[in-house]
Amino acid sequence: MKIYPRLVMIPALAALSIYAGVALAAEPGGHQESRAPAVPNASAGWDAQAAAKYLDDRMSLWFEKADKLHTDKNPTSCVSCHTTVPYAMARAALRKATGQTQATPQETKLLDETVRRVNTYDSHEPLYESKDEQSRGTEAVLNLLILAGEDARQGRHDPSETTRKALEELWKRQRPDGAWNWLDFANEPYESTDSLCFGAALAAIAVGTVPGYAGTPNADARGHISKLRDYLSRAYPGESLYNRIWVLLASARLGGVLTRDQREALTAQLMSQQNADAGWSLHALGPWTWSKRSPPFAPKGELDASLLSKSDGYATGLVTYALRQAGLPSDNAALKKASAWLAANQRECQIDQARWNCWRTYSLNYDREHGGKHGDPWSRMFMSDAATAFAVLALLPAE
Repeated sequence: MKIYPRLVMIPALAALSIYAGVALAAEPGGHQESRAPAVPNASAGWDAQAAAKYLDDRMSLWFEKADKLHTDKNPTSCVSCHTTVPYAMARAALRKATGQTQATPQETKLLDETVRRVNTYDSHEPLYESKDEQSRGTEAVLNLLILAGEDARQGRHDPSETTRKALEELWKRQRPDGAWNWLDFANEPYESTDSLCFGAALAAIAVGTVPGYAGTPNADARGHISKLRDYLSRAYPGESLYNRIWVLLASARLGGVLTRDQREALTAQLMSQQNADAGWSLHALGPWTWSKRSPPFAPKGELDASLLSKSDGYATGLVTYALRQAGLPSDNAALKKASAWLAANQRECQIDQARWNCWRTYSLNYDREHGGKHGDPWSRMFMSDAATAFAVLALLPAE
């Protein structure tokens, strides 16, 4: 899991234009970004093909620019929570919705590199040699997440051989408390001391996605799954709202994680925090600690509070998708308004020479919008990669 420059990981499960012309305004730091709403597919209110192009282009950039790891005869790219994981979760569902049956080259490359990492657990370079246990725990979860999603998409009734290897590594790396050591670089929302529950929720999603596995009669596997459920149940009450949303998603894949009362209480809390414009703000899904043990809680970099206070694509997409996965009907008034917000906020965006239609979300760790060493064009769009993928998941018809 690597962040910038050596960024983070996370992959996979299956879910489920014409734009208005505008003048481009130069922003501080020399980058240009236009902010006109896209004119989408008339029937859906958003442009699925443009979203697909954005996700594919950004995944290609990731393979080009991400740090490389010694794996076997050829290096593999590290995997990121903000770009790779959302891509793995959303791209196949978007492809199906647009009538494409063949995996994209980016999907194929991601799967190939994940298989190679799993087949070389005993010899490959860890994500960070200085954080060996955190690296191995994180990768065990993320690799299974990718492979489980692929097994499900292929319609398998049992896990593939590589997925079985990934399951062995997952349980080997599980801690006595039921969680996994997780990379901590004091970066929210993916790599901080707050992220342990997030990682366990991803593990629950992965295990619950493996075909024919969660109800396994194998006593050893049942014991590990029970420890995972117990950890999430214990941790849940004290977690941030963001982490509890991920536990809600996990409960939709793996039974016995949350009670009905807990799901209903979280739904009510999320509804109460919906903004007047019908969206949600990632910054408001905290509290965030940036790995600090006591106040004042603040990131290493400066933030633009005016941007973070607004509704954004990642928070709105994640909340809407999670509530739908948890069983809230799509005709629920709050979800209909949130979906309308998402459809209206796919925007034409130009960053240097690249022009895309996407959804925006901004970093919780640095102000990347006004130049400086943290504001280069590539890293500037990291959280918008997650925003676009989860907006897509929220807007696609439920399967």
